[in-house]
Amino acid sequence: MNRNKGILFVLLGASCFGFTPIFAKLGFNFGYTLGQINIVQMMISFILLWSFTLIKRSSFKGLNRKNILQIMITGCFVGLTSIFYYGSIQYLPASLAIVLLFQFIWIGILLEWVLSKVKPAPVTILSIIIILVGVFFASNIVNGDIQGLPAKGFIFGILSAFTYAGFIFFSGKVAVNVDAWTRSSLMATGSTILVLILFMRDIPTVLPLEGNLITAAMGVSLFGAILPPLFFAVGAPLVSGGIANILSSIELPIAILLASVILAETVTPLQWLGTAIILAAIVLNELGTNLFRIRRVRNNQSTV
Repeated sequence: MNRNKGILFVLLGASCFGFTPIFAKLGFNFGYTLGQINIVQMMISFILLWSFTLIKRSSFKGLNRKNILQIMITGCFVGLTSIFYYGSIQYLPASLAIVLLFQFIWIGILLEWVLSKVKPAPVTILSIIIILVGVFFASNIVNGDIQGLPAKGFIFGILSAFTYAGFIFFSGKVAVNVDAWTRSSLMATGSTILVLILFMRDIPTVLPLEGNLITAAMGVSLFGAILPPLFFAVGAPLVSGGIANILSSIELPIAILLASVILAETVTPLQWLGTAIILAAIVLNELGTNLFRIRRVRNNQSTV
């Protein structure tokens, strides 16, 4: 029963991320800039997360000056991901921007290899190759539909993948014993400070706050920074890490489906094929890696 509950909440958390392109595009359609959307989004996330943390009376145990700074720096990767991802959405179809963001999967594997000296298993290398094949189809290169699209959109998309992979890598290593909601609030503090510094010139243009800007920023904040951590905090401990990663990949098809239905973007059968290939590669990597670990444990036990 608890496992089913965990699966449900992980699916809900991952699904929420799929809604963020809708509100980002909405903000751009209203005429707001990348800086304005990010400023209001981060301020909303900062206020809501700290309010929830204080109301919940989360523990501040284990915090010190060093790890507070480390957590806030890790949070800067969240701010950078928002900037680059929304920047990509500003210039590219949302369905393509999400495919570029999802390259964080193999980039994260490379980060582990380079920074932690964790050599990927053969099945992981195979998964990376399959993911790249999926990207080839999902990006619609075959039909030539990416011709004429601004290069900066692709640059922003790839950068969002690198910063998101960096966030995942460092968030799993920095102050992991500190209360999850306290960490999230400190990360939000770091990302908010970064965004305010980078978009300092846009701060005066945010005030007075307009309803359309609040709607767009509230949407990306709620579905990108508030609800997912809440759902993952409840669901992730009830399932294995591998299953959680597999379930989280539902964000990709949902984002593309919403882009097709709500944003009226054209998604071709080849793009759906590419999406399916990417999802299959994620499942292959997780199941293959877990099987490899199980065999290694059994071999170690048999030699004892």
